Amino acid sequence: MDKEKVITRITDVGVVAVVRAENSDKAIRIVDACIEGGIPAIELTFTVPKAHKVIEDLASKYSSDQIILGAGTVMDSETARIAMLSGAEYIVSPYFDPETVRTCNRYRVPCMPGAMTIKEVVAAMEAGADIVKIFPGDLFGPKIIKDIKGPIPYAKMMPTGGVDVDNVDQWIKAGAVAVGAGSSLTAGAKTGDYKAVADTAKRFVEAVKAARAK
Repeated sequence: MDKEKVITRITDVGVVAVVRAENSDKAIRIVDACIEGGIPAIELTFTVPKAHKVIEDLASKYSSDQIILGAGTVMDSETARIAMLSGAEYIVSPYFDPETVRTCNRYRVPCMPGAMTIKEVVAAMEAGADIVKIFPGDLFGPKIIKDIKGPIPYAKMMPTGGVDVDNVDQWIKAGAVAVGAGSSLTAGAKTGDYKAVADTAKRFVEAVKAARAK
């Protein structure tokens, strides 16, 4: 899929489901529930055992219209390339690694490196990051988005960590183009309640739409 289209689809839905699990079966069931709940943007983290194989399976199971499949917790350019070859359409990292961003740009795959300071945000943007992942977001809360956008209004940022259904509207109103939701979204999976995951996904999507409408 074209790079710009991937970015647009992610920002349109406004929520990226960060999927972590102890095994591939559980990861896929979480993904199924998120998609059922209206969140097609999936960040399958490389903390999942055999993550590249899970990405391959998801790429085969769903069409590009049904899923926006990304890889998360990508620590280096080598892992980024493996993820791309497995079917990942975008790459998310917990920190800013210039080589990873360069690799993504080489293959025209959207890249979202992690940052927390204005200096890191600018460095990531200068390197060619498409969206900067503000991580861990719970250290400062939504105000960090607003504070960074003060001097850098054109920065595209997506917080991960500390985002839940009750405060997602604050992140969006502060200027986030999207949010990454992990445990607050997928908590039901711990007890095998995947319906709860789907229901929470629906609430996230509704909350983002409501925040943007105001």
